[in-house]
Amino acid sequence: MRRLRTRVAGVLLAVLALTVTTACSSEDGAAGSEPAAKAEAAADRVEPLADTPAPQLPVTVRSSDGRKVTVRDAERIVPLSGSLSEIVFTLGLGDRVVARDITATFAQAEKLPVVTRNHDVSAESVLSLKPDLVLAETTTGPDEAMDQIRDAGVPVLVVDPAKGLDDVGPRIGTVARALGVPAAGKELTKRSEDRIAAVRKDIPKKTEKPRVAFLYLRGTASVYLIGGKDSGATSLLEAAGAVDGGAESGLEKDFTTITTEALAKAAPDAILVMSKGLESVGGIDGLVKIPGVAQTPAGMERRVVSIEDGVLLNYGPRTDEVLKSLVDQLYGDTK
Repeated sequence: MRRLRTRVAGVLLAVLALTVTTACSSEDGAAGSEPAAKAEAAADRVEPLADTPAPQLPVTVRSSDGRKVTVRDAERIVPLSGSLSEIVFTLGLGDRVVARDITATFAQAEKLPVVTRNHDVSAESVLSLKPDLVLAETTTGPDEAMDQIRDAGVPVLVVDPAKGLDDVGPRIGTVARALGVPAAGKELTKRSEDRIAAVRKDIPKKTEKPRVAFLYLRGTASVYLIGGKDSGATSLLEAAGAVDGGAESGLEKDFTTITTEALAKAAPDAILVMSKGLESVGGIDGLVKIPGVAQTPAGMERRVVSIEDGVLLNYGPRTDEVLKSLVDQLYGDTK
């Protein structure tokens, strides 16, 4: 389950595409369709800093796995998650990235060769590209592949996973320092935090906060889960002025199999899903057929918030766009 949480929150999901789904359709009863569509379309690309920084190397940084990593060159970078790829590109160093993980779905990265297979890293594929630096998450694996990359003499920096909005700045800073561009990291951190703050200012002040349940769905694999305290969604929902219904109802784990009882306790006014997850169950019509969903306030109102898989829980430079999409869909014309 730890590996699943990382796939959802950081390394994310194998079946990724940038799609505006019918979950936002006013015909289906979800709020804020036009702004949500615009937000998802905008999320197709990252926005690099205006000035391209020049890396000042070598640098020695501490990896989250306890190792000290010395980076002497950063001409050929391989980020092994979509989130880390976003940071490198947004820092203005995307032209140095020579490969991508399957979860890096934004436009600037889509033509790069993929070096992961079903979330597992192919050491041979990585090494064939002769990288100067590999960026990884704490759960990037398998361990044998990562050891093979290290044994070949390639520096591997492991970054702590993203769990909430408080992780945006530290993750950007960690990557920026490793690339020898700490000033650009500070600039990007400030830009990201300022944009998140601007979105939060526009959130309606309501006496009763909407309850939202985060559902992880993969209909093709018969996987139907509800997020709890450690799902990674709580911070985002709270920033949007909502309550994480799963966590508040007492679900301590990251994800729990959906049951009628669990949904009744969560009592969501809206349901948060990833776009591909919603598509995999047949849209809202299929979602409300999952036992217990139709009996919730969200199910009865067909109120679903759908956000693209590849950015929902990245907690990085595009989190303001994710938050805006969530707010627009959740509150719609009531803002």
